[in-house]
Amino acid sequence: MNRRQAVSRVALLLGGTILGAEFFLSGCKAPNNDKNFADNFTEKDIAFLNEVAETIIPTTPDSGGGKAAKVGEFMKIMVADCYFENDQKVFYAGIEKLNQASKDQFSKGFMNLSADDRTALLTKLNDEVKEYKKNKKKEDPTHYFDMMKQLTLTGYFTSEVGCTQALRYEAVPGRYDGAMDYKKGDKAWAT
Repeated sequence: MNRRQAVSRVALLLGGTILGAEFFLSGCKAPNNDKNFADNFTEKDIAFLNEVAETIIPTTPDSGGGKAAKVGEFMKIMVADCYFENDQKVFYAGIEKLNQASKDQFSKGFMNLSADDRTALLTKLNDEVKEYKKNKKKEDPTHYFDMMKQLTLTGYFTSEVGCTQALRYEAVPGRYDGAMDYKKGDKAWAT
């Protein structure tokens, strides 16, 4: 199974709740997109997005985190290839908004924060997203941090790191066993 098929299946499993899920199913072809939008992302932006992803899904002794899964690169590709132009602009502007929120709260940029401060900032932004969704009108754009969080989860759990380290992975599926024992704390299946 290739990455595009995996993303399509994740979108189906999540009931299309991911922003732009219809694009996953149609092969990620947003009409009239700037063909070179990916060029807007610098290596610094990718590193920044990797750190956001690492804060959301940190490395553990058992599995790599968002940075190991290269979620920043995944975000760049998905935003450039799958999002409508308006959503692309919201997402890209969100990088600076997140960094500015860091400066406002901690007097330094996100990349210079400790892990605890990063977590506190993203938790605050997540609360802001919840409040935004309560009052959001249909024509309002999706909150930039909501996009980052959704792409982090999708990118991570469809990556090799996410599938083989965070989830249980069986390269060659065996027979179907509808009564397989599940013990509390077992990993979910990736295949």
